[in-house]
Amino acid sequence: MKRNDVISKIIERCCQLFNKAPEELDENTDFAIDLKAKSGNVSQITTFLEDVYDVEIPFMEFRRKATIGEAADYILELIDEF
Repeated sequence: MKRNDVISKIIERCCQLFNKAPEELDENTDFAIDLKAKSGNVSQITTFLEDVYDVEIPFMEFRRKATIGEAADYILELIDEF
């Protein structure tokens, strides 16, 4: 599993949720500051990633990740544990 693939998937879902173009987002995009993400948005992102990667993502831990890159690293950690 490549980090860029996970980043691409997170960006894909963020584009749908926040009405953004993929080129507007990158690994440094901050969920709270740049996207104004609420808990419901984060929940939709985690549910999407759980389906894509067949892994359970603890919501509160994921919520602590500030950027798309940090979230991708966390997903990779979870995948590696299985």
